Amino acid sequence: MSNNLNDEMEMTKSENAWPIRCHLTSHEINTGIWSTIQWQLTGFDLTPDKSDVGNKENSINPTAILELFKDERTDYRFNLNAVKPKLFLVLDNVDETTEQSVVALTASQSVAGQYMDGDYLVLSNDMPLPVQAWMEAYIGRHGELIEQRRKKRKGAGRASGN
Repeated sequence: MSNNLNDEMEMTKSENAWPIRCHLTSHEINTGIWSTIQWQLTGFDLTPDKSDVGNKENSINPTAILELFKDERTDYRFNLNAVKPKLFLVLDNVDETTEQSVVALTASQSVAGQYMDGDYLVLSNDMPLPVQAWMEAYIGRHGELIEQRRKKRKGAGRASGN
């Protein structure tokens, strides 16, 4: 998950955070007499300029931080094992405005799914190869998160008899 970039100090890539510019395009969809704007995530810029942070002209292409968390490593592995791994951009579900408010940028499908249950717009696009390699290195440094099941107590689920 990530937050919108506000600080120039946050513009550098680290072991668990990477600032990424997200390219958005809007399309007007007409159905009968109704017209609406549909947003599409068209790609990513992995090296955004520091001068673009907070620039209102670039609000259609916001910069967000992709931040990795240790408790989401299983989700990252699941995404990386897919045929086409994805990055998910979460936006406030705003109607027909040119300014988009970024809520999160994540590589976790379950986190993106939680936002989809709310009133958020979740867009996805293919994950760039350098991001895939960076995530693999993160998982390699911190190890795979293996979710352990607790052992059931003896006799659980069975009818008690004489």
